[in-house]
Amino acid sequence: MKNILSKLAVLILLIASLQSVNAQTKETLGTGKAWMLTYFRQRYPTRIEINAKGETVEVPLPNPMLVAQLHIALSTDGRHWTPINDNKPIWDQRMRDQFIHRGPDGLWRLVATGGGGRGEGRQFGPACLYATSPDLIHWKFEQSLHLMKDVKDESDAFVRNIWAPEYFYDEATKEYTLLWSSSFEDAGWKHSRLWYCKTTDWKTFTPAKVLLAPGYSCIDGTLIKQGDTYYLFHKEEEFSPATGERRGIRLATSKNLEGPYTVFDGPLNKGQIAPTITEGPSVMKDPIKPGWLLYYDFPMADQYGISSSPDLFHWTIEKDITLPSDARHGSVSQLTAAEAKALMDAYPNTK
Repeated sequence: MKNILSKLAVLILLIASLQSVNAQTKETLGTGKAWMLTYFRQRYPTRIEINAKGETVEVPLPNPMLVAQLHIALSTDGRHWTPINDNKPIWDQRMRDQFIHRGPDGLWRLVATGGGGRGEGRQFGPACLYATSPDLIHWKFEQSLHLMKDVKDESDAFVRNIWAPEYFYDEATKEYTLLWSSSFEDAGWKHSRLWYCKTTDWKTFTPAKVLLAPGYSCIDGTLIKQGDTYYLFHKEEEFSPATGERRGIRLATSKNLEGPYTVFDGPLNKGQIAPTITEGPSVMKDPIKPGWLLYYDFPMADQYGISSSPDLFHWTIEKDITLPSDARHGSVSQLTAAEAKALMDAYPNTK
């Protein structure tokens, strides 16, 4: 009986906490400050390891699930996030690793892992998804982007994947730089590099080139500019008896968008800036104090993490945070109060 009462008390506290966060979000929206986290949801079915013989081993994980669609959560401080629509998708288009930002023309542009290729894979290689929205509520699938169609290896084969595409808009040149990871191996995490191309109209794209090949396999690149320096956050994707467990977030910097980039030696795990195993980094300015926030998910632990920094190099893990359950690979954007309210009105929480 005591055990039942204890569980009931915890449930009541959780409900009260969620209601408090919802109320705080709506109240603070009146100040005009709101931020959006976009994500998909997943609990991995297995964890991939490499044994002493160099063989790939899959270790089963409990309670797998996947909802590879667009989800949105809102926040007023960057640390406590409330999902809308009861943490259910707001669009039925299949996708992963969605990245959404507002363009200079006011249009919201989404790129994501997936998008199929509509049977074109053999002719053009893999594709990623490109979609647009005027208001974050009504979405239009634009096209599948075959960004690596001009790139083949020595055996005349296409890459196997285009993972976690993002883009960076350059105010000076009026160009969008798209970046993503690709590999020619039989799994996307093997010997992967970051690639890039450019476009001004989202119809024609420059040939893909390597953006970062740091001597270790890397995926999940995200790019920001502060002052005259470009900061390229990414995941080091190495794990084996030879390398140890090195699946974690790292940072590289350059004075030129196209590089070359210098890898920063962070204090964690001999060079990283976030704990292992983490991936899917996203960065935004801290809403409540000078500095920055770094977001990343713990894919094997089904958790999310946030670190803060005054200078983009030295990071402290934030402890008081609230994020949607099972959220994976988020991207963050600032909204107007009206946009946030419209999202909550269109997709209200009922629980």
